[in-house]
This record gives sequence, C-alpha cells and structure tokens, in this order.
Amino acid sequence: MTAPRLRCALLDDFQGVAATAADWSPVLDRVETTAFREHFATEDELAAALAGFDIVVTLRERVSFTGPLLDRLPRLRLIVASGLRNSAIDHTAAARNGVTVCGTESSGTPPVELTWALLLGLARGLVEENTALRAGGPWQSTVGADLHGRRLGLLGLGRIGSRVARIGLAFGMEVAAWSRNLTEPRAAEAGVGLAASKEELLATSDFVSVHLALGDRTRGLIGAPEIALMKPTAYLVNTSRSAIVDERALLDALHAGRIAGAGLDVFDLEPLPADHPVRTAPRLLATPHLGYVTRANYATYYGQAVEAIASFLAGTPVPRLLAAGPGRP
Repeated sequence: MTAPRLRCALLDDFQGVAATAADWSPVLDRVETTAFREHFATEDELAAALAGFDIVVTLRERVSFTGPLLDRLPRLRLIVASGLRNSAIDHTAAARNGVTVCGTESSGTPPVELTWALLLGLARGLVEENTALRAGGPWQSTVGADLHGRRLGLLGLGRIGSRVARIGLAFGMEVAAWSRNLTEPRAAEAGVGLAASKEELLATSDFVSVHLALGDRTRGLIGAPEIALMKPTAYLVNTSRSAIVDERALLDALHAGRIAGAGLDVFDLEPLPADHPVRTAPRLLATPHLGYVTRANYATYYGQAVEAIASFLAGTPVPRLLAAGPGRP
C-alpha cells in the first residue's frame, strides 16, 4: 500500500509562480503542494489554513510563526523560509514542537537594483511624467534632481549598502556612510567617506538610503527628529526594514513637504490594507516589497526549498538550518 503523500503549503504566492519557479519533481511522488495566493494575517486564519499540512514554505519574515501558532499545528514538521535568518519564527517553540526550521540563500543583487530604481524614479519624476504622458496631460511638469555631484548618504555599508555605494560612485556622486560599527578603514575600502555621525549624514545628504539590519539598536533609528535634519530637497529611500524608519513621522514629513520625497519597499503592515495612508501619501514612490522578487531569486528560494524537503524525506540532515534574528541587508 502506498503511503499517503505529505502536504506542503506554499505561502504568499502572490504571483502564482511558486510551483513553476523550480523543479519540484524530485519530491512530488511523496509531497503534495498547495499554493496560497492570499495572505493570512491572523493567527486564527493561519491555524485554520495550515492545520492539515506537514511542511510550510514561507517567504521572508512576512508570516509570524509564534509559539501559540506552532502549538496549534501538531502535524507540522518542517518550515522552509527564504533567507538565512528569520526573526518571525519562534525557534524555541519550533524545537519544542518537533519542527525543523531551515532557510535558503538569497542574492543581494535584486534589492540593490530596486534601491536604484526607486532613487532614480524619485529623482527624475518618472511616475508623474509617465502618468501625465499616457493621460494626455502636460508635456513636462517636473524638473529632475541631479545625481552627479550630489551626496548620497548610506545608513549601513554591508553587502547591499556597499554595492549601492559603488553605483553611486559610478554616477559621479559623493558617497558617505554611517552605522554604529562602521570604521574609517572599512569605509575607505568601499571607496566612501565615513560620516561623523548619523545626524551629520542626514543633514548633509541629498539622497539617504537605508541598508541596516533590524535590531534593538536600529528599530526607530530614523524618527521625526532625524527626518527634520534632512534638507527640504532631499530624498529618503528604505528597502531594508520598515521599523528602522518611523512610518508615521515619514508620512507627516511628506504631507508637510519637509523633504522632497521618499521611496519605500517595506511597510509596518504587509500587505497594505486598501485604505492605508501610505497608498495616498504625496511625494512617495512605493513598491509592494519587491526587493527580493526576481526570477533568479525565486529559482534559488524554491529550488533550495525542494532540496531541503528532499533531505527531510530521506532522513538526512536538512541543509541551511535557520538562525534566529533579522535577515542581513
């Protein structure tokens, strides 16, 4: 008699590509996959949707697997999350419930590219001009902000921040960076200046981009007092973690015209409700957390998820066991 197949849930498959982004054939004889295109926002919704599943593949830190939720999923045995760190999973509770937690690798290239898409879109008013052109509106209504010769301030100079810096230098920008642990030799190695302080970076930069990991020391790092230091002609871009920038303070600044604009790919609440104030904020160019969403990254995410599931089924060590804590930007 053939053993029943295990059930695997693919969460937040908004584009409907999880089943085709990788070759699932190595496990389909023993695993049945179900993709969910809708997002489950509450513990009750998740518990009901996942009650019959043995395996869950989840994207980034969008779904919180808390202790109470894991206690309600006695059938669950494996969680595969994209990325190699995840603060939304209670690892202690997972171990207590006999749930193996592992991750996948993630390329830093897509968020670098999206950072520049947002920055360039803001600087040249691309959305406004494209909208007017297609609607038969005025021919030229904005005056673009120059990049060459302007100062790009980076909060964080890790694997993503340093690559954003190289592109800024290629545009002929003056690039400076700051973080609590950043040293002058490390900044010099990346070819950028070391700002004397966070405040000096914010006050002197024409473009500010956030590339820090979320933790106790970075949560709320940019609030109303910090935004008030920025030039009225400056732009703020955040493709890292929403909680690093006080969302309400940023929206207030945009409505008041205290800065020229902002580009966001991350939000306090995801997906954004239809009536969320972010959706109608002026001077804002926003994308629905697309920083990691590319064909190559999805091929890695789901391909390595298949590898992890195959190892789990074979009873061999599952690769890339996941560490607690936020992902590295």
